[in-house]
Amino acid sequence: MREIRHLEGRSPHTLRAYAGDLGAFFRFLAGLTGRPAVFADLTPAHARLWVAAQQAAGARPRSIARRRSSLRRFTRFLRREGHLQSDPAQRLPGPRTGRPLPQTLPADRLQRRLDADWGERAADRRDRAACELLYGAGLRVSELVGLDLGDVDLPAGWLRVRGKGARERAVCFGERAAAALRAYLGVRGELRGNARAGEGAPGALFLNARGGRLTARSVQRIVHSRLADPLLGRPHPHALRHSFATHMLDRGADLRAIQALLGHRSLDTTQIYTHVSTAALRESFERAHPRARAPRSDR
Repeated sequence: MREIRHLEGRSPHTLRAYAGDLGAFFRFLAGLTGRPAVFADLTPAHARLWVAAQQAAGARPRSIARRRSSLRRFTRFLRREGHLQSDPAQRLPGPRTGRPLPQTLPADRLQRRLDADWGERAADRRDRAACELLYGAGLRVSELVGLDLGDVDLPAGWLRVRGKGARERAVCFGERAAAALRAYLGVRGELRGNARAGEGAPGALFLNARGGRLTARSVQRIVHSRLADPLLGRPHPHALRHSFATHMLDRGADLRAIQALLGHRSLDTTQIYTHVSTAALRESFERAHPRARAPRSDR
């Protein structure tokens, strides 16, 4: 796990998932063989049986794909370190995983919730600034909670963001997010003052009530409670990132620019938003095509 963190900048949440996947595999193997699992005894048949057992149990294809990836990563490591003579999971087939369309929130409804009165306490201002950045800069939750004070250039409207794989990128944000950040920074000291001597996270941008760095779980609760709405439901924080990309595309933003802002390595990852962003296409069609609309007398 330490090697994965060092080489690929994986988050603690991802590392826990990998550890859980491997633990599940070795428990399955022990049940299959009737004795504790031994690295040297691993065979391709064991790996295939594990995948088949998950499929039979009704596990989701994306979950199976992740567990398969965890096992393949581990067996490659064992092979590289000399614990295995061959890689038993090298040719392990995986399930077909259809990529789900991202959840996008209606722009008008979302703006109404963001413009609502959330109060003026330090926590209220922090919550607004966090939500404005998730939507206004298209951040992942891990990127938001990882921000430090030194990563923010408020006058210029830029952030230095550390994304997946420890890759850094520059992300801009607009006037609404800047105003929310400015209001929060004016009272951030109140949260910082709650930290015990020698504790807390003095450099973190977003602080919890005890002066420590805000966690991803806390951000999820903030988004759930602050943006709860009969039409929006209780949106997940990642829905704000999806909405950022889709609303930008709807309003004519270049796909390459969105790719850079989101921090996607491949344009293929960004192109999924073209499947949910149809408003701009419909508007362009109805404005430009001479037969798009029926005569007024026929309506």
